[in-house]
Amino acid sequence: MAADEIRGDTAGTAPVPLSVLDLATVGAGHTATDALRTSVEIARLAETRGFHRYWVAEHHSMPGVASTSPAVILAHLAAHTARIRLGSGGVMLPNHAPLVIAEQFGTLEAMAPGRIDLGLGRAPGTDGATAAALRRTDRLNEGADDFPQQLAELTRFLDDDFPDGHPYARIHAVPGPVQATAPGGVQDPHRPPVWLLGSSGFSARLAGTLGLPFAFAHHFSAQNTIPALDLYRESFTPSEALDAPYALIGVSALATDDEKEARRQVMAAALNMIRLRTGRPGLVPTPEEAEAYEFSPMEREFIDSWNANVVHGTADEVRAGLDDLQKRTGADELMLTSHAHSGDVRLRSYELIADAYELPQTRTAQV
Repeated sequence: MAADEIRGDTAGTAPVPLSVLDLATVGAGHTATDALRTSVEIARLAETRGFHRYWVAEHHSMPGVASTSPAVILAHLAAHTARIRLGSGGVMLPNHAPLVIAEQFGTLEAMAPGRIDLGLGRAPGTDGATAAALRRTDRLNEGADDFPQQLAELTRFLDDDFPDGHPYARIHAVPGPVQATAPGGVQDPHRPPVWLLGSSGFSARLAGTLGLPFAFAHHFSAQNTIPALDLYRESFTPSEALDAPYALIGVSALATDDEKEARRQVMAAALNMIRLRTGRPGLVPTPEEAEAYEFSPMEREFIDSWNANVVHGTADEVRAGLDDLQKRTGADELMLTSHAHSGDVRLRSYELIADAYELPQTRTAQV
């Protein structure tokens, strides 16, 4: 596949395609049902405003994050959209049997042909105890160490091409390429493209070596962004999947109608991150709770460091920050994730960013 095919059309005045990463965040006083309804609203807004793709992340045992099951959420979003690409950002491969992932995403591809991406990560997306509960093993390092082997097995299931004599040669991930038959009996072996996700050099090098598109988690590993992208590009070998490097970066971005409100919202999200990283995960606090909270000097230092990598402010300020980041990294695509207590704030943020880039307004197709 040519890199231009992955890129698609760049709408409006954005220098590269803009996309959305959703964690289905749950704010204090709200429920997971509220968060997932917001996900549908944002996906539909993203579709009508020309965002390129909409991905859902996999996290576990975090009350403030409702995206524990990307495949289930993506099926729901597919039923409420018609054009936008949908995918995982990502599925944590060591948490699942490769056959299960192949079946889930083969099913999604059958539901929304040509619109599904399969982004894969090697982290657990949670703490060690929860990872053990997910994997039914105490050998937690095995999942990360065996990632290339698991990836190769998953790819074989997706392509339905285990060699003769392989123990899995007679096993088929259904739905899959064997079911993708066009009118007249002509087979169409299309399946979801695989992306590798990462926050360090391991997945960057592996993605480059295998000739796969790469998504880097700039939003929580900003210091590694440029080294990882350089490594990916240096390691890249053209493949049947991709003829040239293609890298997107996840960016935490929040636009509001005035700068002061943006600061209030990102402080609440940062307080939530402090609690998560100190073993006290909970619902995303309100801005009022964050304003009343007495941060310790160490917490204040963390807040300043964390918020330095959150592009926030008015729509014009956010656009300027995103444009600068894209120029510095050379990213082929920006995937925006917004963290705020209220779903309405997140929805408004994507609307303001779309306006800042003059993204076109289109009608939602009937679904």
